[in-house]
Amino acid sequence: MATRKVTVSIDTTTWMLTEAAAARAGMSPSAWLSAAARREAVRLGAGTDWGDTETEALAQDADLAAAEADIRAAG
Repeated sequence: MATRKVTVSIDTTTWMLTEAAAARAGMSPSAWLSAAARREAVRLGAGTDWGDTETEALAQDADLAAAEADIRAAG
């Protein structure tokens, strides 16, 4: 997958959560943010001409729920 380097601004708490979630997932914060943004865009229906977005969104929602459960369990 091609990547594009961009600059974004996010609040400190979001960045801290991103770093923690990315570390738990074994990903870089950049890769984790990219995946999270893609999941949310699909969930909200962006790019509805991109194939089977419903199946992808359901799978991504399951991944997100599992990650959130892991974070809660870690304290």
